Amino acid sequence: MSTFAARMNETKKGFIQLHLSVLLAGFTGLFGRLITLNEVDIVWYRMLFTTCILLVFTGSPRVGWRKFLQLCGCGALLGFHWILFYGSIKASNVSIGVICFSLIGFFTAIFEPLIFKKRFSGLELLFSLITVAGVMCIFSLDARYRYGIMIGVASSAVCALYAICNKKVSVGVRSRTVLMYQMSGGLIVISVIIPVYLWFFPSTQPVMVIPEGTNLWFMLCHALFCTVGMYLLQIQALKRLSAFTVNLTYNLEPCYTIILAFLIFGEGREINFSFYLGITLILFSVFLQSMKVWKK
Repeated sequence: MSTFAARMNETKKGFIQLHLSVLLAGFTGLFGRLITLNEVDIVWYRMLFTTCILLVFTGSPRVGWRKFLQLCGCGALLGFHWILFYGSIKASNVSIGVICFSLIGFFTAIFEPLIFKKRFSGLELLFSLITVAGVMCIFSLDARYRYGIMIGVASSAVCALYAICNKKVSVGVRSRTVLMYQMSGGLIVISVIIPVYLWFFPSTQPVMVIPEGTNLWFMLCHALFCTVGMYLLQIQALKRLSAFTVNLTYNLEPCYTIILAFLIFGEGREINFSFYLGITLILFSVFLQSMKVWKK
């Protein structure tokens, strides 16, 4: 009985950490709009500032070379996801960028069984399809935003891979250490692939501009709260919950961000019945998965 109670407490703690991280994640898209730099600049400085902040608080704990390279690989996936995510916002708007992010649960339901060599879950695929239906209700595929949508879908696929790999390589390592080496290793890898990215996706803005004024303050807040705080909570939650549960719960992020984007930026999307139906479907999919975990 005590073992069962301990497991329940761990699950509760995991859900609390998960939902706090989702709340912080809701502001990520807003910072992507508020910061006027190119998406490459945003990601590079976000990783740089985060690495500096973590170095102050954690130093550089020792890990084996194999573990270090694995963490660097996860950091590279995370950085590439960020570049695509902000690129989607820049090419369209905040609402579209975060709506496409909702597809992370769908990609996780496909990738996780392949990576961990386990059977596909019919229930997880069903929950994911409910989310996809919600996304389709919220957003009509306007031809003006097709380019941003394609980048956003790629971003969610890369993020699903990051979360799955992160769960696998972070076992036995402190959360702060995981994030520290992911940010620093990711910074190195992203610095190398930036020229390749810009070759495929030429920028209309100056690249590698030093942030100043409001951009600097927004970047610092973004790094401290929406990166260090959010990912420490997410890594801790992944140690207690499945990658699919974490990724599916992150479908709540677009709900928060879209509402804030309407209120702050006045993005010209009329809130109609389809919007409320889509939000309801996304919430319903998260509720069903939560109930599945609690029942288990």
